[in-house]
Amino acid sequence: MKTEDKIRAQLAAQPIIIYMKGVPTNPQCGFSAKAVGILDATHIPYAYVNVLEAPFIREKLPSISHWPTYPQLFVNAELVGGCDIIEEMSNNGSLLPLLTAAAPKKAEAESEALSVSEVTQLVQQGIDDAKVMIEGEGCDLTITVVSAQFNELTIVKKQQLVLATLKEPLASGKLHAVSVKAFTPDEWQEKQQAGGLLQIQL
Repeated sequence: MKTEDKIRAQLAAQPIIIYMKGVPTNPQCGFSAKAVGILDATHIPYAYVNVLEAPFIREKLPSISHWPTYPQLFVNAELVGGCDIIEEMSNNGSLLPLLTAAAPKKAEAESEALSVSEVTQLVQQGIDDAKVMIEGEGCDLTITVVSAQFNELTIVKKQQLVLATLKEPLASGKLHAVSVKAFTPDEWQEKQQAGGLLQIQL
């Protein structure tokens, strides 16, 4: 396959793709680093090509895109631009709608938020005696958990125990912006007596 055909196949297959120096986790130039930082902040999946490891693509792409420098962001096979344009669109609010409209439907479905009952079930599977109360909706949840397994644990260890039960949805993006409050039964009773918290039936 000719290099030009390979590039066009990549553009056809990936609705959002950035040609950059390095990889998103380790960019090899400041402009690529800034561009992927902006893309990562949108939480919308995208593909990338490291042109440092693909010299033929690095050489050929500018003649296709009519853009001489890297990075180069494409959405639906159309050139958006380089770092400066990506930053400008991010600042004026036009980038996120563009990426959202182009994002694969499958990826959108996978990132749907878990229901309150699903979150409760995951916590109780990991902490079998847990009593769970959840406030909020969508991905923005406050999760209060009462369990005897928290006895003698520090506050951090209690929260880590709860978050460990939600590791998979947190990693996949189905759950984020989670606030965790963890109490032993005794601590919960003290909070109840002090007032200000909703009651969990123990």
